[in-house]
Amino acid sequence: MPRGVPSSAGRLLPCPGHLIPASPTPLEEAVPVTARKPPRKAPDPTTTPSAPAAEPTPAVQPAPAAPAAPAAPAAQPAVSAPTGAAAPSAPVGSATSPAKRKKTAEKRTDASAPRPRRGGGRGVRPVRALDDADRGRLLAGEHHAPHDLLGAHMVRGGVAIRVLRPYARSVTVLAKGLRTELHDDGDGFFSGLLPVPSVPEYQLLVGYADNEIEVHDPYRFLPALGDLDLHLIGEGRHEELWTALGAQPMEHQGVAGTRFTVWAPNARGVRIIGDFNYWDGTGFPMRSLGSSGVWELFLPAIGEGALYKFDICRPDGTHTVRADPMARRTEVPPANASVVTASHHEWQDQEWMAHRGDVPVHEAPLSVYEVHLPSWRPGLTYRRLAEQLPAYVRELGFTHVELMPVSEHPFGGSWGYQVTGFFAPTSRMGTPDDFRYLIDALHRSGIGVIVDWVPAHFPRDDWALAEFDGRPLYEHSDPARAAHPDWGTLEFDFGRTEVRNFLVANATYWCEEFHIDGLRVDAVASMLYLDYSREDGGWSPNEHGGRENLDAVAFLQEMNATVYRRNPGVVTIAEESTAWDGVTRATHHVGPGGFGGLGFGLKWNMGWMHDSLEYVSKEPVHRKYHHNEMTFSMVYAYSENYVLPISHDEVVHGKRALVSKMPGDWWQQRANHRAYLGFMWAHPGKQLLFMGQEFAQGAEWSEGHGPDWWLLDPSYAAEADHRGVRDLVRELNAVYTATPALWQRDTVPEGFAWVDGGAAEDNVFAFLRFDADGAPLLAVSNFSPVVRHEYRLGVPSSVSAWAEVLNTDAARFGGGDVLNPDPLKPESVAAHGHRTSVQFTLPPLATVWLKPV
Repeated sequence: MPRGVPSSAGRLLPCPGHLIPASPTPLEEAVPVTARKPPRKAPDPTTTPSAPAAEPTPAVQPAPAAPAAPAAPAAQPAVSAPTGAAAPSAPVGSATSPAKRKKTAEKRTDASAPRPRRGGGRGVRPVRALDDADRGRLLAGEHHAPHDLLGAHMVRGGVAIRVLRPYARSVTVLAKGLRTELHDDGDGFFSGLLPVPSVPEYQLLVGYADNEIEVHDPYRFLPALGDLDLHLIGEGRHEELWTALGAQPMEHQGVAGTRFTVWAPNARGVRIIGDFNYWDGTGFPMRSLGSSGVWELFLPAIGEGALYKFDICRPDGTHTVRADPMARRTEVPPANASVVTASHHEWQDQEWMAHRGDVPVHEAPLSVYEVHLPSWRPGLTYRRLAEQLPAYVRELGFTHVELMPVSEHPFGGSWGYQVTGFFAPTSRMGTPDDFRYLIDALHRSGIGVIVDWVPAHFPRDDWALAEFDGRPLYEHSDPARAAHPDWGTLEFDFGRTEVRNFLVANATYWCEEFHIDGLRVDAVASMLYLDYSREDGGWSPNEHGGRENLDAVAFLQEMNATVYRRNPGVVTIAEESTAWDGVTRATHHVGPGGFGGLGFGLKWNMGWMHDSLEYVSKEPVHRKYHHNEMTFSMVYAYSENYVLPISHDEVVHGKRALVSKMPGDWWQQRANHRAYLGFMWAHPGKQLLFMGQEFAQGAEWSEGHGPDWWLLDPSYAAEADHRGVRDLVRELNAVYTATPALWQRDTVPEGFAWVDGGAAEDNVFAFLRFDADGAPLLAVSNFSPVVRHEYRLGVPSSVSAWAEVLNTDAARFGGGDVLNPDPLKPESVAAHGHRTSVQFTLPPLATVWLKPV
């Protein structure tokens, strides 16, 4: 039996409508709860709380000797989702108007038929009273099998029906040729024995203090989750877990409604609460589906837009109210209820999806613009962003955007890295379909979408995942293993089958439901090491005595293998800050450390980022002492498939914006900024640049107001300085994508060769890049503030002439316009290991690219 599953949960559930009489199973004692006095216009989950009042309609009994044949009632429509990004209103149910009910009743009534008395009339006999323990457990929300006791069941003498409606004054059973008022058993229970030969397809007419409503009985339905789903969940292999768990609008047994399912193996009982029952789940206990740990209930007439949570009875008998871990939509924070939703978006990106995998990503151009959506243009919705972001990114020539986490999170200051809704795009900017619309617009503009994904940890909010069902469930059972030392969060238990399934399915969910082209996996290093940020004695070694988290390794391998198998063209990218061997190696290739590769497609090159920023932050006169910090990256450049990241982490919390890291006056800062970007775009690896750095924003980024767009306002005196840097970024991307030498052989040594990597006294770096056919590009960076005339560099003799295709010192970029306008012809003068060489002018604090004419 899986750990944490109560033994009582292993009992097989009989199907409603096909039950045989059975004595209730004695379980733990529970104190019966007395139903509270119903509020005015008491609610019901299958109707609107504002249903109109109606006069009671007399019930009519059929003749006992000749019961009417049952007929299926008309299916009730699901609720339409509300418009806009705000929290949805209460769903509208299927309550009929008083006049219509009265007219219908008159049609059904035979003039000679007697009217029933209060509490059941002729033809309705009492059923055996509920055992006190079962009664108490139902009222306390502790029963694992409410369908055994509620709904309709074949018994000796007819069909027994029992209903739990805590605020009702009367309940009448309606079917074709049948109208029978049930006995009031107290505490919201109503029951009766119908003298009919089989269970009819019935509805309930529930009378409250000043209205009555006609509803389907949720406890007459079979389980809406199949055996295959439960089998795959138990094995931890349900790759489309979001289709099995959570709130799923559907039609079940001919009736429209929503199936609610949740994994809570330690719970004594689970109930549904929501705006459709005034957040009181007494009448809506869920059933346990055996040893799977899954609880299920189908609620007729509940549809899109309904708010809900789960009321969970913990092992100690206390209750906790939780948002749905599998919710695909949430309320706008700080509200945290889950929202029933379904997608109606019609994708228009078929051409993009069909061809995105034509070229492997490591052999294709990849230039990434990193964006924090809520602050890129503060106040814009997903749909308004779709009008502006694709055009801006396309104009600058980036091939992809990377979105900082879009999964729902309660605290905006976490930037999305402390997730509570792993399957829900944040509702701050709209609905899930609105987010799909944004992705669609980016794809139709030829721009790929990478999303930051956070499987390492989750916050401790008491309405979310922490001790979800009263015991550690998603987190490790050992508190020392569960607590993340840096962020005050909890780490996932990667060794638990169901937790690993939750995360693997979540990765595929974003790729398949939202057409995401890549996942950048956050904080991989914190997952891989048991001693990450922990002092000696604060961690326990693995089974081999090492510090590697073997469960996390297995999870990452499974996640990558599953994503790549199911989603051709998608890339996974690791933010991994150590020298772990084989981050981008195939999972089946075992390395020298005895581990298979983790299976990522790319890895952030944190070493290059740290070293290169350290170098350019120095005054030029001191740079010769740090020359190796710019060249050291080539020692390990081909150990992994790298991305060169200048990300949000480098421009916040006192680290200063990129241009502000540079020494010198304003002109020198911008020149250094431009030269550094030119060096970065030519260096082996893919590029990533955070928003605001493309136009040399001087202030650190703040999620509160985003980039300083006013710097590009023509009325601002220094607007040309910032616009020049942005024009350079556009030019870098244009030449980059048109030059295979800069990306086609990023991951193999044959794509790079130093011309001069040792010119420390000159602060110069010169190297060649080659495409698959051997065509070269010469990149030269001068990080000194002096012009170097007739600077000689050795070049391949196979090239007859070179032309300058990019110069970061061009006047249109804000530079001094020290250029090489004419083609450069090699001379038969040996230099740097080549028989021929060229002489040209190196502008100060600039990068120059040259290509064969």
